Amino acid sequence: MKVTQERLPESQVGLNIEIAPEASRNAYEKMVQNLSRSSNIPGFRKGKVPRRILLQRIGNDRIKAAALEELIQKSLQDAIEQESIKALGQPNLRSNFDELLGQYNPGDAISFSVAVDVPPSIELADYNHLSVKAEEIVYQPEKVDDFINQRREEKADLVPVEERAAQMGDVAFVDFKGILPEEENKEIEGGSATNFQVEIAEGKLIPGMVEGIVGMRPEETKDVSVTFPEDYPQEDLAGKPAIFSITLNELKTKELPELDDDFAQDVSEDEFDTFTAYKDSIVKQFQEQAQNQTNSNINEAIATALMEQNQIDLPESLVQEEVTSVLSKTLMQMQQMGLDVRQLFNSDNIPMLRDNARPEAVSNLQKSLILQEIAKKEALEPNQAEIEAKISEIRSQLAGQEVDEERLLAMVTSDLLTENTYKFLRDKAQIELVPEGSLQEAAEETIDSEAEVETVEVEVVADSE
Repeated sequence: MKVTQERLPESQVGLNIEIAPEASRNAYEKMVQNLSRSSNIPGFRKGKVPRRILLQRIGNDRIKAAALEELIQKSLQDAIEQESIKALGQPNLRSNFDELLGQYNPGDAISFSVAVDVPPSIELADYNHLSVKAEEIVYQPEKVDDFINQRREEKADLVPVEERAAQMGDVAFVDFKGILPEEENKEIEGGSATNFQVEIAEGKLIPGMVEGIVGMRPEETKDVSVTFPEDYPQEDLAGKPAIFSITLNELKTKELPELDDDFAQDVSEDEFDTFTAYKDSIVKQFQEQAQNQTNSNINEAIATALMEQNQIDLPESLVQEEVTSVLSKTLMQMQQMGLDVRQLFNSDNIPMLRDNARPEAVSNLQKSLILQEIAKKEALEPNQAEIEAKISEIRSQLAGQEVDEERLLAMVTSDLLTENTYKFLRDKAQIELVPEGSLQEAAEETIDSEAEVETVEVEVVADSE
């Protein structure tokens, strides 16, 4: 068997395979023998069918087609092994099978061509002198206070109010029923409730409803006029005026716990003995969160710069595999959110979903391959101690759950490799930290400017016509 190679686009290798006459004849004879042993032909026992009868009943063209197909498969595998090719996915036959079948004469040499996906070759551009901009996420102490106050609200006791009217911040228990005055006072479907608990705060219920409760006293009934927002999820109600008859059954106010050691022990489930220790832990958590987000922004800026400098010819088999991975993750996230995925992930939508996921898949692959190549060049693979420590940490978080050890090892090794590589690149890069949101604003201004230019060009062309 003679094999010649040629480099093809999209990270493929073309193989031109020439099969010797003897192999061509042997493949045909072997197929005849196999069919003779397996065919059921009336009047003959299996394995005893005369060759002439077999050819008449099955047909020489069908036997040749089966022999040629098997010959191509075996020769292809032998060629890949002979040439030491790291094949990805299934090879594609470049030659026309029907034309090959017409040329195939057992005992004569025959040639065919295939395309094989192979790992992409990466010639890295300079990655030691990257210059990037990234948004800095600054630690904000007020977020700690907001978080603690939120936990304080969750632990508040509700105390009945009897001697005053409802005010913002109270908790009301109400009956209500809504009608559409412009539709002959039609009752709103799903627009009523009994003894419904609601906090009298901005953003609760339909705009205007909780504000209408302010000033009411227990057992009082009041009609409140509101208008459904234009973007209301229920389209048949969006933008329509409505009247809600509201009865205030009971009014309560929140009695917040003191920010003391007892509070800290309660909200932390006795992890912290003092409020000071509890607050310090929250401060540390928010500081680390801000730093991690900043690092993530830097990593993303570095990855973008790397992909701009290194264009990779990706094999289609890898792209399709990553598309499947992207969709699988999306599916899992939707299921975790309790959404019914059957409506979206069906046979009619899958082709469109795969097309939509392709840009993300291509970006993921390019990023991953570049980082792997840098890690390999700089020997950034994690050591065994790092891997074992991370696995131990994850196992403690997954206590009581079944764990696939091989997948866990692969995931941890990959994550640590990526983490080590980004750290190496951050240490090497020239990084300009800019205020949060500024890069997004700049990008939006650029898009708006480009849109204006396109509009002007269209107007100029229209005028010239």
